[in-house]
Amino acid sequence: MASIITAIVGIVICVLGVVNMMGNISSLHSYHRHRVTPENVKPFGKLVGLGTLIVGASVLVFSALELVHNLTGKEVYTLIGTAIMLPGIIAGIAVSFYAMKKYNGGIF
Repeated sequence: MASIITAIVGIVICVLGVVNMMGNISSLHSYHRHRVTPENVKPFGKLVGLGTLIVGASVLVFSALELVHNLTGKEVYTLIGTAIMLPGIIAGIAVSFYAMKKYNGGIF
């Protein structure tokens, strides 16, 4: 059951990433929407969306491996999923923070 919920969360995060990559940054905090210049909305959205997509994909991989663990009973799949998910989340957040720093001058 938990792997299904995790998969749904991963899918939602991936969809938000794709929406941001298409230039729609309405899901971001108003601070970021107002501070980015109109000509930088597309590149900013692409980078933030890429970071969000990386996070979502790593959560999806984890949920798939967690499901395999539930079906086989071998805990090694959960460990592999965790080893993939944690660096993926860190990398995705780093890409998003880089975009915020580049196009907004800071993350806050």
